Amino acid sequence: MTFTLVYLAVIVLLPLGSLFWEASSLGLGEIWRLATDARTLAALRLSFLTSFAAALFNLPFGLLVAWVLVRYDFPGRRVLDAVIDLPFALPTAVAGIALTALYSPHGWVGALFAALGIKIAFTPIGVFVALVFVGMPFIVRTVEPVLAEVDLEVEEAAATLGAGRFRAIRTVVLPVLAPALLTGFALSFARAVGEYGSVIFIAGNIPYVTEIAPLLIVIKLEEFNYAGATAVAAIMLGLSFATLLAINFIQYRTRRRFGHV
Repeated sequence: MTFTLVYLAVIVLLPLGSLFWEASSLGLGEIWRLATDARTLAALRLSFLTSFAAALFNLPFGLLVAWVLVRYDFPGRRVLDAVIDLPFALPTAVAGIALTALYSPHGWVGALFAALGIKIAFTPIGVFVALVFVGMPFIVRTVEPVLAEVDLEVEEAAATLGAGRFRAIRTVVLPVLAPALLTGFALSFARAVGEYGSVIFIAGNIPYVTEIAPLLIVIKLEEFNYAGATAVAAIMLGLSFATLLAINFIQYRTRRRFGHV
């Protein structure tokens, strides 16, 4: 216990504490001014709302991919399983360049949508696409081992009692997977909020439109405005912690509810 507490204090609490200490040098008035600045609010809104939407989008599709990998055996399964981990292995800048080339108005996919009058790259949609890309593996890898432990005989028993396929999944499988899905959602959301490299290329970085909060922090650092950068970072950290705390509370309630079933 002592080693764990010391380790967490040095590795986690000390850097976070120094961040808030540096931000506090500005005073509450200046921090509030930065927090309510239109550019800061726009960047925070884009980062958090798009990250939440991307994590929410990844939930059903991540579950579907995990289901296919666990329940089905088909040619190329190992290749598909390895592809899921590509966002972990790729440098984020490489992922950003690849996504931009693919979804730009002249890219393979972007050109198809451009013909319909839909622009993906250099818009908030492009930010969403990048965050979906980096967040998908967290859902799949969190759900996959739990799904593998679900006994098929439980679903078969539900079928013998008259439950259809989708009802068996909804009433038997999903309650077991709910805590894992929430954990994967939290991990996907946390990764998306702090993502930088894969977003800045496809976003276009237009202030008030496609400028994410991590980029705003970097811009303030380049302007040697270290106090302002730490203030924005502290605001972002506080919002992230509050969001993850709410998700963890929901996960705790879900575990208790499932435990009482």
